[in-house]
Amino acid sequence: MTSVALSIERTKDRAMKLIEAASLEDAGARVAGLIVARLSDAIDSRRPASLVVTGGTSPRPVYTRLARAALDWARVTITLSDDRWVPADHPDSNERLLRETLLTGPVGAAARFVGLVNDAPTPEAGLDETERRLASLPRPFDAVYLGMGDDGHVASLFPGRPELRETARRCVAGLAPAEPRQRISLAAPLLLNARQIVLMITRAKRPVLERALEPGPADAYPARLLLHQDRVPVVVVIG
Repeated sequence: MTSVALSIERTKDRAMKLIEAASLEDAGARVAGLIVARLSDAIDSRRPASLVVTGGTSPRPVYTRLARAALDWARVTITLSDDRWVPADHPDSNERLLRETLLTGPVGAAARFVGLVNDAPTPEAGLDETERRLASLPRPFDAVYLGMGDDGHVASLFPGRPELRETARRCVAGLAPAEPRQRISLAAPLLLNARQIVLMITRAKRPVLERALEPGPADAYPARLLLHQDRVPVVVVIG
């Protein structure tokens, strides 16, 4: 537990809270609860609610719980933080993951989903169309739910890549170190245009979190874009 205590100490002056869950399933329940609370606040305030979610394998417990949440989903717009530039029915598609988990039942029937991938042959060619789609999203986002890679990347913003420094566009086309390499991602300023960011990681990635919490450039650990700012509250859930 020492490393967690150090994390809290290093972030005591930032808008960050650290939660250590009992398991990955418990972490999923906690993240889902945080998201539901934010969306409920928006719905109760009679304003459009918006949610940004991530891909990967860890989010499945979150999405299955959210799919059962008793919310007025017709007032919620959902988009992805990033996606691989593959068709929506491809096994590596984040959109496919959502359609198989979160966007089922009442959520799929009522919520508005805005996908990032379009029919263009490359993310660079499709960037303008994705920009137009993102322009319609209610902002600030009520919740942005992200994971973190072993290299400290968030969304599809990878270490050392020029996309990290994009400030003029809502989204960026990028390259991942692993296949499928072509990616589309929300740009950092858009990810930070939020009322709350929830970062969920496994215990195995705690050392990466510790390094990201150290002072240094976001080029080395892109998660620093979230962790070294005090404008948007960040909740880190370790499961």
